[in-house]
Amino acid sequence: MWPSTAPNNPAAAVPAGWRLGALIALLAAYALLSQWLMVHAATAPLTVALLFGPLLLAIGAAGWHKRQWATLAACGALLAVLAAVVLRGVVLDAQRLYVLQHAAIHLALAWAFALTLRPGSQALISAVAEGLHARLGLPFTPAIAAYTRGVTQWWTGFFVGMVVLSLALYALAPWTVWSFFCTVVTPLAAVLMFMAEYAWRRHAHPEFPRVTPRAAFEAYRRHGTGVPP
Repeated sequence: MWPSTAPNNPAAAVPAGWRLGALIALLAAYALLSQWLMVHAATAPLTVALLFGPLLLAIGAAGWHKRQWATLAACGALLAVLAAVVLRGVVLDAQRLYVLQHAAIHLALAWAFALTLRPGSQALISAVAEGLHARLGLPFTPAIAAYTRGVTQWWTGFFVGMVVLSLALYALAPWTVWSFFCTVVTPLAAVLMFMAEYAWRRHAHPEFPRVTPRAAFEAYRRHGTGVPP
């Protein structure tokens, strides 16, 4: 029998669960607010600030934890541009700006995942999974490494597919449809992708250790912020 992936201290699991629940609620509220602003106040400078500001701050925080100075410099420059746009008080062609933002985020994610799929490199999700298994005292087998490399390929395709869908909707559908896709469908699709992968893993590979989605989320957070397992 595989070791349990539950925390050794049950009391510690409660704050972790509340943090994850609070994060999901916050992201949902942010998505709904973004949807309303993009439909009813797309050209308002405050809308641009609320949609781009948190994203740049999150990327900057990740760059700081990883000590990626180029990322920090780029975020600083973009924040300066964002401040200039807000202070000017006029946003020209805001819709195209939002579409480019959505596409750029997903292309950057696709590129980051794809880079780790080069021959001789460890796939991104394989690295996250290996750190998680080490933290939980579980074996990380070659079969798991091969599977997680495949999952990294799936996510790369997912991000590219989101870009294609985004551009197609922008070109062919009303703006309200695209904004709903961007702010509501996109995060829901990512959640469904996580759930589908978890269900498929349990069905196709029952021999793998049972790792909960919450444990996987914590491992990804630690991997992204450089916290040791």
